[in-house]
Amino acid sequence: MPIKTPVPLYPIYVELCKLELDDYPKLNDFITTSSAWSLTHWQWGKSFLEYTGRNKSVHTYDRFRNEIEKFLLWSFNEKKQPIDELRKADILEYADFCWKPPVSWIGTSSQERFKLKNSYFNSNELWRPFKIQAAKSQVSKEVNKKKYRPSQQTLTSTFTAIIVFYNYLMGEELCYGNPAQIAKKDCKHFISDAQVKEVKRLSSSQWQYLLDTAVSMANEDQLYERNLFVIASLKTLFLRISELSERDNWSPIMGHFWQDEDQNWWLKIFGKGRKLRDTTVPPDFMPFLKRYRLSRGLSGLPASSENNVLVEKVRGQGGMTSRHLRRLVQVVFDQAYTRMKQLEGENKSRKLKEATTHWLRHTGASMEIERGRSLKDLSEDLGHASMATTDTIYVQSENKMRAESGRKRKVD
Repeated sequence: MPIKTPVPLYPIYVELCKLELDDYPKLNDFITTSSAWSLTHWQWGKSFLEYTGRNKSVHTYDRFRNEIEKFLLWSFNEKKQPIDELRKADILEYADFCWKPPVSWIGTSSQERFKLKNSYFNSNELWRPFKIQAAKSQVSKEVNKKKYRPSQQTLTSTFTAIIVFYNYLMGEELCYGNPAQIAKKDCKHFISDAQVKEVKRLSSSQWQYLLDTAVSMANEDQLYERNLFVIASLKTLFLRISELSERDNWSPIMGHFWQDEDQNWWLKIFGKGRKLRDTTVPPDFMPFLKRYRLSRGLSGLPASSENNVLVEKVRGQGGMTSRHLRRLVQVVFDQAYTRMKQLEGENKSRKLKEATTHWLRHTGASMEIERGRSLKDLSEDLGHASMATTDTIYVQSENKMRAESGRKRKVD
């Protein structure tokens, strides 16, 4: 059983950068009284998360913070052993703990970690390291907590964060091994997955409904020109939603569209892994770019020196966050689903209800494969490290050959 009730260890990234323990009385008390080494290891976690926040997205910071927080709380409260002394068996023990955490570590709703009161950041007593979907009755909540099991994706995220954490500590010469890397392959809670992966994409007809709906909305109200531009960009230019969004270290602008000496258009993108790439911009996309620019009072085509943000806010200055961009897309998804359901029925329209913004990138890439585009060219436009990644996700050559040979089987 836990010696102490778990308390949050790290705030949001903006607050972490200026964190002084004196401003966090309950956290300060917890850290300084847990053990002789807990303050040092908490500082290791803080340094790692500061590094993550500087070099990764806010989403990645939040994900890593959640996992490192749980891991350190376990080492402070449960294992009571410094993390630089942990070995493979200890990490597997931690995986068992995550598989079935104590009920007192599980919450049933999202809670902020700290609340500002009287100039101090007080730990929220309702916060818990693990979260399960809330039930209506109090009895059901307690039953659900006892039945908590992490998904395979959650378990993978747990190991990924700890492995990266140890790699960081090794690079800083604070640890001299990575027990999480060794333990992962022996974790009994992982299920080996040999399933054929279905690409999460829209069919041609579903995409046409989505595009037609976006065009219709923009024709009726100029405010929706932005929605149309975002949807066309995500699908046609194979963009991730983050690649259109405003970030601390990158602001997409119209000047990132550029034309080479052969009059081909390109878009410069700051992508995953902090890598810059140029993706091809086909002529079919240009009318969508032009109408969007004209709706903003800009000239038809951008100049390389232009500093106007790529997707502007309606109110205020600057570009939009990923969260706001997702809302723009969701509005059109909802309208397209309703329209297609009325005309074609629930079965044919269901994916429009399930789809996320990332489906548009998958849809565009899958359609290019079907049109016979070079795998090498598509891979570079997508920003994949190798053609093998593109083949695995979109082409699935081996699975297609297997399916074709499987069709020849006979009953008699």
